[in-house]
Amino acid sequence: MSSRREFIALLGGAAAMWPLAARAQQPALPVIGLLTTKGAGDTPHLLAAVRQGLKDTGFAEGQNVRIEYHFAGNKIEQLPALAADLVHRQVTAIVATGNAAALAAKAATTTIPIVFLVGSDPVAVGLVPSLARPGGNLTGVTNLTAEVAPKRLELLHELVPTATVMALLVDPTDPGPAESVSRALQAAARSFGLELHVLSASSEHDFDAVFAKVIQLRAGGLVIGSHAFFTARSEQLAGLAVRHAVPTVYAYREFVAAGGLASYGGAITEQYRLAGVYAARILKGEKPNELPVQQVTKVELFLNLKAAKALGITVPLPLLGRADEVIE
Repeated sequence: MSSRREFIALLGGAAAMWPLAARAQQPALPVIGLLTTKGAGDTPHLLAAVRQGLKDTGFAEGQNVRIEYHFAGNKIEQLPALAADLVHRQVTAIVATGNAAALAAKAATTTIPIVFLVGSDPVAVGLVPSLARPGGNLTGVTNLTAEVAPKRLELLHELVPTATVMALLVDPTDPGPAESVSRALQAAARSFGLELHVLSASSEHDFDAVFAKVIQLRAGGLVIGSHAFFTARSEQLAGLAVRHAVPTVYAYREFVAAGGLASYGGAITEQYRLAGVYAARILKGEKPNELPVQQVTKVELFLNLKAAKALGITVPLPLLGRADEVIE
């Protein structure tokens, strides 16, 4: 009887250990490091779009993949250290949003796959040698944000047709996009018979001086270049545009939702979803150099009628009809 009890106790103990042993033998979940200039609560809908892309391709956060979020809190200078930390953690792949984050990730590793999201030409920025054959450990998704920059000036011209002077705001610390956008908008301004002044801001302390200069120039409106520095401060810039009564156009919806007049740019939510799809395909074994850089060709127009009314602007009906969303 004693031997039987000992045998049953031994059997019960072994059974209790089986789940622990099974868990111990389960492989660790793959980890995606998400590197972004933005703060943790800045753009939850875009992070959700990355997770949706992963889910569309068979990966659900917390179930069969982990995401390690590294937010720079709108401080670009922190990106290199954050990228280095992801490499130290040996993440399976990195998703980097924006030029600065992508370049920081590229500088940090030549082996961990990187999926970038940028609004400018990734070849010109120096991320990849070719869109069709990206080579190395990088691929990604770009949109038409930089290419459609002249359309923002055209949009502003439609909204303020009597203005003959306009202004463009660029970030001089991001020289490639700043120069290309300046050239493109100067050419567009000449075609519309407009005088365009290029202004610079590389810190928040510059913003008040920029709007004061716009007023001094008697510019009819302001186009903001689609730099990551400005994107991270969309709400602040929209508030200044409202306070100084300057009709202003930017690239992304966040600016309009914060009170800005209008935005026109690539479909950024779809861009983030596609980045999630690419990250999932890499987790399944595909190589970044085998995945051509994708380009989101859809552009979106957002208008804020409350801002238009405050500025004394009557939005033309055809423009209202073209808008993807009208915020009232």
